[in-house]
Amino acid sequence: MNKLAVPHDGFVFVGDGRKALFLRNEGDEKFANFITVNVMAEENPLTHEQGSDRPGRAFQGAHSNGRSAVESTDWHELEETRFAQRAAVALEAVVRERAAPALVIAAPARTLAELRRVLHPDVKAKIIGEIDKDFTKMPVWEIEKHVLAG
Repeated sequence: MNKLAVPHDGFVFVGDGRKALFLRNEGDEKFANFITVNVMAEENPLTHEQGSDRPGRAFQGAHSNGRSAVESTDWHELEETRFAQRAAVALEAVVRERAAPALVIAAPARTLAELRRVLHPDVKAKIIGEIDKDFTKMPVWEIEKHVLAG
């Protein structure tokens, strides 16, 4: 991947299924200075801490003896998807309100895929780079280093 040049007032979205950081480049393409504009965070316990009972059983019908287990719901994954959708709405608002000239998205593959699916085309058009990594636990200066390294 080529080195990214995030312009002045360009945004960097760093997120996973539980936390999202909205960073703005207060510097320029040559001397970046990312500042935190917004943070979204939610508690998302593991599925076994959220689910209730064992999966149910489905019966095939009156003329069949067959039974099969119903696949259990992955509550943790479901909530991560919902969080990515809420983060996308917030991201669209920030990009439009601030008239961001460019956008970089750094997120794990599943979150990236969900953002690609739900972001409006006019916001997608601002994307100058995507990074398939989770930087949510890093300090902003380290995120800046990783993003600019491409």
